[in-house]
Amino acid sequence: MAACLDARHLTLHTLKILTSSAIIKGEMVGDVFHIPKNLFKRSGKLKAIIFDMDGVIIDSEPLHMQIERKLLEECGGKISREEHETFIGKTDYHMWSTFKERFNLKPSVDELVKIKKQRFTQNIHKIKLMDNFYEFMLDVYNEKYLLALASSNNRKIVDQVMDRFDLSKYIKVSISGEDVLKGKPNPEIFLNAAKKLDVKPNNCVVIEDAFAGVQAAKAAGMKCIGYKNPNSGKQDLSDADLIVESFSELSLDSIK
Repeated sequence: MAACLDARHLTLHTLKILTSSAIIKGEMVGDVFHIPKNLFKRSGKLKAIIFDMDGVIIDSEPLHMQIERKLLEECGGKISREEHETFIGKTDYHMWSTFKERFNLKPSVDELVKIKKQRFTQNIHKIKLMDNFYEFMLDVYNEKYLLALASSNNRKIVDQVMDRFDLSKYIKVSISGEDVLKGKPNPEIFLNAAKKLDVKPNNCVVIEDAFAGVQAAKAAGMKCIGYKNPNSGKQDLSDADLIVESFSELSLDSIK
């Protein structure tokens, strides 16, 4: 026999469902979400939330893409938006290594990464937090969840974002793409975050907007909330345990 949830009340139950370790798969029938009983899966109690940065905490993907496309064209290369979107969630070093080999670009990969970093830093004042992120962060912080940031971006920009929005008083652990040997979709960055938080991977949920990030989270043995950000392009988030379009869809009311 299937369990049921009224879809109009699903928002209120989101983190309660995750906290009780239920991974939701089912189908919609009218306003009712039917959950087959044998599709509930048990794992560890939720203790920590790990946020991706670009496209989850800050709405920065349009700026990244604008800078990257302009720099690539200056160096003699050109790609479609669709192909560019496949690099979202991956490190700058990986992307520029790919472009350099494909287009035989003259600058070194290190030089290209440095130029991109400088241009992004010069425009960081244009970046804003994602809607409702701050309120959600405060809610989970006040409920004593451990918080971490795990971004493919470089250390300098991660630190600038943390400082600009005064996040370090809440998010105690931050890991950049420069702090790991292998970037997403390799799970190293999330496993390192869990280790620094001193929690087991199955006690963590990751919030990610990119295919590579979702794959990394699942490979790490963590739950994953797919954040559907239209500015991140057509990302395949289907392997996430839950997909939302706004932080306003995530509530702690039901577990207070």
